[in-house]
Amino acid sequence: MTLNNYALKEEIRAYWSRRSETFDRAFGHHIPEGPEFDAWAGAIREHLGPEPRRVLELACGTGEVTRLLVSLGHEVTALDFSEAMLAVARRKHAGNAQVRFLLADAENPMEPEGSYDAIVCRHLVWTLTEPAGAFAEWHRLLRPGGRLLVFDGNWAQPTAVGRMASFAIAQLDRVLGADPYYDGALSDRHAAIMQQLPFGAGLTTDVLVPMLAEAGFRDVVIASHRPIAAAQRRRATWRNRLRTFVYRRFILSCRRDA
Repeated sequence: MTLNNYALKEEIRAYWSRRSETFDRAFGHHIPEGPEFDAWAGAIREHLGPEPRRVLELACGTGEVTRLLVSLGHEVTALDFSEAMLAVARRKHAGNAQVRFLLADAENPMEPEGSYDAIVCRHLVWTLTEPAGAFAEWHRLLRPGGRLLVFDGNWAQPTAVGRMASFAIAQLDRVLGADPYYDGALSDRHAAIMQQLPFGAGLTTDVLVPMLAEAGFRDVVIASHRPIAAAQRRRATWRNRLRTFVYRRFILSCRRDA
């Protein structure tokens, strides 16, 4: 069955809301202090620069990337369209005047034109239902010269190494039992949603870069996610170390024309 755009968005909202209370327990979502936190912070600093900026964080979820942005001195508007996710994020950041939380659709935030120095999102782009329109809207929200920073990956197509890693994880599950901290991302529901999405067959930079250029973005930089993955492996279990190899992830930044 093909869902219309409204029904698909509501299904996506319900999916993420369902996962809100356990989301941080799944590997790769919570960003612990130490090497991993430092690796993420280093990537953000590299692409946004050292100066404090006015940042719009799209699909903030439970507020993990929000912690990074705040730690770097940025003034953050963090939005999500799941009230359940925002409730968790608000608890984490209660009393912090650097953060404003907003219940809104990341594809159409309805914020004033040119009101942000930077837009940051993690694992959002693959979920967009109308990506071309979203990219045009994000371009509108940035001031001239403002930067878009995307952390994402191809979650539909494991790499060749990733297929071997997945096999090894399955064998460990057979020997050790199911990982109590891994819910498979509610895999059946997740797969049903992916089938309806424009990037459901896989998000790659080859597809993404021309779409961003069409929206008016310039000076695209593609950076490796490997330093973050390496930092994640330093304190991870064997299964989670293997999970860092399954999919091809990337960091992309670009800017609105000055």
